[in-house]
Amino acid sequence: MDSKVINLKDKLTKFSDHWSPRVIAEMNDYQFKLAKFKDDFVWHDHQDTDEVFLVLHGAMSIEFTDKTVELKEGDMYVVPKGVKHKPYALQECHVLLVEPRGVVNTGESGSHLTAQNDIWI
Repeated sequence: MDSKVINLKDKLTKFSDHWSPRVIAEMNDYQFKLAKFKDDFVWHDHQDTDEVFLVLHGAMSIEFTDKTVELKEGDMYVVPKGVKHKPYALQECHVLLVEPRGVVNTGESGSHLTAQNDIWI
């Protein structure tokens, strides 16, 4: 067995850039990623998968075409596959993302905010 304890607070000290998820673990074909959000992201969707946002610190919002969902520390939200959305955070927010390996953070939108995949910390 190759498992080890992963301390989220410790992992969050290992990077500072926003909108650039870092992988901390895998389970089957799913990755657990930590990210720091601040300001606006881009409108995008993920045609083949749902996306989980779990707020660890701070607060964030997810804008949809017909509503905005507000998330605070301890809140979790699942964006269904194929649904166009735009996350943003007025202040820096720390988030745990759960999504299948290989998912591009900007979906098929492409942007200067598209992060490299499979960066482990």
